Amino acid sequence: MMMSCASPIWCGSWQGIDRVLKRAFDIVVAGVALLLLSPIIAGTAIVVLVCLGRPIFFRQRRPGLNGRPFGMIKFRTMTDARGPDGKLLPDSERLPRIGVFLRSTSLDELPELWNVLVGDMSLVGPRPLLLAYLDRYTPEQARRHAVRPGVTGWAQVNGRNAIDWNEKFALDVWYVDNHTLRLDLRILLATVMQVIGRRNINSAEAATMPEFLGKGTTDKE
Repeated sequence: MMMSCASPIWCGSWQGIDRVLKRAFDIVVAGVALLLLSPIIAGTAIVVLVCLGRPIFFRQRRPGLNGRPFGMIKFRTMTDARGPDGKLLPDSERLPRIGVFLRSTSLDELPELWNVLVGDMSLVGPRPLLLAYLDRYTPEQARRHAVRPGVTGWAQVNGRNAIDWNEKFALDVWYVDNHTLRLDLRILLATVMQVIGRRNINSAEAATMPEFLGKGTTDKE
């Protein structure tokens, strides 16, 4: 947890140093990871192309630091299957086995390392959600945007999609108030263990999480 500061000047200086160290850590780790994982990334891209076709990547505008939008990139995991009315089928019907596998192994998240490298995201932080949610947060929940969004985060290693929105946002805000490089290392290690064990990937109710409906909701992500 972050140190309590008797002097506002010292506290501000320490937090500034922590931000610089966190960003340097992100650049080094993301750069090395992209290099070392390039064969896996290339192989995953080929699998997506063969099984799902184009586009290989799923790109979407998400809110970043202070709510500023950026283009998040992931591997595509769902088809574009539509019903007779031309509307997209429910997520559960558009998520094939290969998509389930990519999500359960978090391989679909690997392209986000590029977002980390260029400064849109951090390795650790609150997950970037939908732009449509920005007006639905309470002032306390909106504080999750006071730091860069992360590839993984405190909520992801404390329940991820098995907890409801209110619990998730409380964990996100706790991270904003208490993040340190040491905590980030702890979260990254816990994330690796979760991926290996394939725990807390999806909710029990849906292939993807229900929409966040706004203040006071208890729906899950």
